[in-house]
Amino acid sequence: MYNTLIIGGGAAGMSCALVLGSAKNKPFAEDKKVAIIMHQKASHLQTALFNNVLGVTPGTTGTSILDSGKQQLADLYPHVEQIEKEKVLAISKANHFFEVKTNKNIYQSKIVVITVGYTNLIKIKGIEQYIEPHPRAAIEKNRIWLKNKDHLVEENLYVAGALAGWRSQFAIASGSGAHVATDILTRWNNGKHTKVHDKVK
Repeated sequence: MYNTLIIGGGAAGMSCALVLGSAKNKPFAEDKKVAIIMHQKASHLQTALFNNVLGVTPGTTGTSILDSGKQQLADLYPHVEQIEKEKVLAISKANHFFEVKTNKNIYQSKIVVITVGYTNLIKIKGIEQYIEPHPRAAIEKNRIWLKNKDHLVEENLYVAGALAGWRSQFAIASGSGAHVATDILTRWNNGKHTKVHDKVK
């Protein structure tokens, strides 16, 4: 049983995982089990080139960020489990947790965060009732979002990134994933608004 399971290893998913992982020394987070299903094949980062992102060296490719993000997560926060080479097929509610079925396994988690791409090719069963045309994309592109309020689709089910209704911009997707992570940390911290910063000593 995970406390939080993130679906998707793009900008939003990895940002969410990094922020959750960084809270490992906080009393309210030290016993929490977090995992990310690191599916990246459909990520728009696969073809991205970054020249306009603060803090990212101009000319950096999306594929290099996909690789370096995984390594950053593994090096700094190895307690966040990275699940590789699995694709999510279905999400279902069972009592007070979710079951997430992949092509290889079934996982259980109290909280699920969906961060996959926002194309209409999404094939995850169990979320069809939340799919609507994307409010910030051209109609002819057939983009979708999961209807939500402040990233929350239903109780304990979050969405982040472009699939949450935001524009497909790297900084926006990353911020959306971090936003969800701080909401989850706040819940773990009994509702006390929570964020995690590292500081130069």
